[in-house]
Amino acid sequence: MSVSPAPSTTASVGAAAPTQAELLDFVRRTAADAELISSLPLDPEGRTWVRLEGPGGSEAWLIGWPPGTGTGWHDHAESVGAFVTASGELKENSLTARLPADGWKTLELTDGVDRERRLPAGKGRSFGQHHVHEVLNESADEHAISVHAYYPPLPQIRRYSRAGQILRLEHVERPEDWQ
Repeated sequence: MSVSPAPSTTASVGAAAPTQAELLDFVRRTAADAELISSLPLDPEGRTWVRLEGPGGSEAWLIGWPPGTGTGWHDHAESVGAFVTASGELKENSLTARLPADGWKTLELTDGVDRERRLPAGKGRSFGQHHVHEVLNESADEHAISVHAYYPPLPQIRRYSRAGQILRLEHVERPEDWQ
C-alpha cells in the first residue's frame, strides 16, 4: 500500500475541547516558567517526565531529554497536540501523509512525505490527529526539556519502525504502559 501526502486540513475534536492553538499557547506559557523547567530532575541516560495539568481536561507533560535520546516513530492516535522546547534543542522528523487508522501492519511511503524541523528553546508546533513523527535530542552533551499537551488525553500511542520508505506498525501502548 502506498501513502501519499495528506491534504491540508485541521482536525476538530469538538466545541468544548481545547484547540491546537490553545494547546500550543499553554505549552508556550508553561515552557517560559523557568522555575518549573528547572525543577525537572534530569537523568544522564534516560528521559524523565512529570505529568502536568493541561487546559480543558488535556493531558500535559514536562519531559527531559538526555543527549542522544529520542522517541522513535510514533503517533498519538485520535489526539491533537502541541509541544515546545523549553531548553536545549529538539529535532522533529514527521510525515505529511495521512495514514489509515487501522487494518495495516506495513506501508510503503511515497516520496515527498518527510519533513524535518529544528526546534530550539522557545520554538514548537501543534499537530492534528494521527500525526506520525519522532522527536530527538541530537546534542552530544546538552539536555533538552520540552512541554507537551494532548487532547483528548492519550488513548494510545502507536509505535513504528522505519526502513527507508517502509513504515511498519510494531506495537500499541495504552496509558497504563506509561503512567
